[in-house]
Order: sequence, then structure tokens, then C-alpha cells
Amino acid sequence: MPFCLHPFITKFVMPFFTYKAINNEGELIKGIVEDIDETTAVGSISSSGLYLVKIRKSGGIEDLYLKRVRSWGIKRSAVIEFASNLAVMLRAGLPLVTSISDIAATTDNKRFSTRLLEVKQTIELGSGFSSALSAHGDVFPEIFINLVTVGEETGRLDESLSEAAVHLQRMEDLKSAMIRALMYPAFALVGTAGALLFWLIYVLPKMTSLFTSMDVKLPALTLYLMAASSFSQKYWYVLFVAPAAFYALVSFLSKKDSARYYIDAAKLKIPVLKLLLYNKLLALFAEQLRILVAAGVTIDRSFDIMIAVVNNSVFRKALVDIREDILLGSRISEAVKKHEELFPNMVVRMLSIGESTGNLSEQLNYLSEYYLKKLDDISQKMGKMIEPIIIAVIGSIFLVIILGLMSPIYDLIGEMGKK
Repeated sequence: MPFCLHPFITKFVMPFFTYKAINNEGELIKGIVEDIDETTAVGSISSSGLYLVKIRKSGGIEDLYLKRVRSWGIKRSAVIEFASNLAVMLRAGLPLVTSISDIAATTDNKRFSTRLLEVKQTIELGSGFSSALSAHGDVFPEIFINLVTVGEETGRLDESLSEAAVHLQRMEDLKSAMIRALMYPAFALVGTAGALLFWLIYVLPKMTSLFTSMDVKLPALTLYLMAASSFSQKYWYVLFVAPAAFYALVSFLSKKDSARYYIDAAKLKIPVLKLLLYNKLLALFAEQLRILVAAGVTIDRSFDIMIAVVNNSVFRKALVDIREDILLGSRISEAVKKHEELFPNMVVRMLSIGESTGNLSEQLNYLSEYYLKKLDDISQKMGKMIEPIIIAVIGSIFLVIILGLMSPIYDLIGEMGKK
């Protein structure tokens, strides 16, 4: 059944504010800050040691630019490389600001270099590293910022950055596996639809003109094909608009909690898609919990972060319930076991072993690698798995077309034989 998230774990989209300020050297500085409201933004800027001159909330096209277009061209690989290099430099004893400046000077991506220099400037004005990164949430993912925060609190920033680099790379591998898995079905679907349209628009009209000139009663199947061909010729654009409209409708309904829950539940029941989504969600669960536990984040806070990140309402509801059970005193494995329809016995068993032996992060690491490998295997075998279905669908379509075309000819030959 549908549910609502607690206020403290609901993710809000904060507005951007552009400002002009003067620093301690008397220089005019222009910048951008993302905050809840203008009052909070003013406080953040002033606490950084700047004397605010002007501030304005962005809107319209400018807001779209700041939220979307501004981050174009900055790939996740650049963030992974930054985290890895910064961890090495901090471990070698270099200051944080110097390290960020050196990485910004050597990176090939100019947009990312500009962002790093803005982060460096914010740190120099007195902000913490995680606070400086928070102003660039469109580039640095939330989990990355959370791990940096934990690293600052524990004094193990280099370790947190190394873990963040490994985690982000695994998430990129997960994304690549999903794209590989869906590439063949998408290509097959487009190819089949193209071939069917070609038959309906160009081939069948020539055959139907011959049939109408025959003095023979046409079978129902042929009449249906002729009607489909006539519709395709007149309203061919509907065949393109309908899928787009369906996608827009699903996207619109997905924004409503009540409808999104049932849509996500339906996705987990589609035979082939279920394999991908189910293993992806299990891999995401194990990897997210692993990286947070290894960083020293408390279990309840870890689940708060995972609830905000996971994009499937069915899994999100399960995580909310698991978190509540843990807060009431249950072990993680016991709370997870209550949702055996989503979490297989192996997950419960490995969690139980990890809790009993005190090496939960190692067990989660095994689960993460297991499901990532399983998802990769599925992506490589997806073509072979879906090929029989595609062949059956294409064969059925063209069998109907051939029967519809051959039946009138067979009837005509039968009439000629009687004469």
C-alpha cells in the first residue's frame, strides 16, 4: 500500500541564489549558493567571511540553467578521479586547499575545474569541505558529501575519499551493466516496429488494391489488416505519439506517491525487467550500506541516506519499515527477514553472520560484489534470454500478415477450380 516518508528523510529541491559580495581583501566576488530560503542563504554567505552586497533568487530559464545545464559535460568519472587523487594527496600530507588547487589545474574538464576552484574559494573563506561541496550538489552526489562529512568528523578524510571513489566506481559499473542489458531489447523493439510500419504503410496497400479488384469475399483477418494499413497511412504519427504520451503519463503518475508505489511494484513483476531491477536494487542496498558502515555512519543514519537514494517505492517502504524495527531494538538481519519477498535468504544469512562476528562491512562487500557480478552476467546474457521472445513476437506478427494475404488468394484459386 502507498506510504509517505518522514519529513527528515524527504529530499527537497532547494533553490539557487546568485550573489555579489566583498571579501576581506576588498575584492568583489560573484557566486552561487543553494539553500532553503533567502534568509538562510544570507546567513551562509555572511558566515563565510563575506560582506554581502546583493543577493537574488534565480528563476525561470536561469534556474533551469543552474540546476541542469550548468552540470552538463561533468561526468561521474571526473568526480571519481578527483576523490581518488585527493585521497592520495591528503595521505601524503598535502594541505586540502593546495590539493584541490593542484587537481583543478591539471584536470582536462574545464567546467569541473571551475567547480573545484569555487569549492577551494569557499573553503578559504572559512567553510568546511563538506559544506563547500554541498553548494555543488548537481555535481557531487549526496552519498559523496555524506562520506566527506563523516571523514571530517572522524579525522579520516583520506579513507572516506578512497571509499567514496570505490563506491562511485561500483555505481558506474552498475549503471553500465543496466545500459548494456537494455540496449539489445531497445534495438530489437525499434527494429520490429520499423519493419511492421514498412509492411503496413508500403507493402500492404499494394496488395489490398489487388484484393479489392477481385470478385471474392475477403476473410475477416484480411479485412482487419486492410483497416490497420489504412489507419497507419492516415495516422502514422499516432504510432510515435502514443508511446511518448504513455511515457509522459507514467512519468506524471510517478510523481504521485500513491500511483508511484503501484508502478514500481508492477515493474518488479515484469519477467525480464524484474531480473534487472531486482538485482540492481539488491546490489545498491548492499553497496550503500557497506560504504556507510565502513565509514562509521550509524545504522539509523545509514538507512536515512539509503531511503533518500533508492528510487523504487516498494524497496523504499521496506527500508523505512526496517529502520523503524532497528530503532525498536531489532537486529538488522531480523528486520530484513520480515521482508523476505524482497530480500532473499542469502542476504539475511550474510547480515546475520556479519552482526555475529563483527565484520558486517566484509559481508556486505561480498553481497555487493555478488549482485554486481550477477547483474553483469545478466546484462551479457540478456540478448540470448530475450531473443526467443522477440523471435516469437516477430514470427506471430508476420504469420498473421501472411495468412491475411494468402487467404484471399487461396479462396480465389478455389473459386477458379470450381469453374
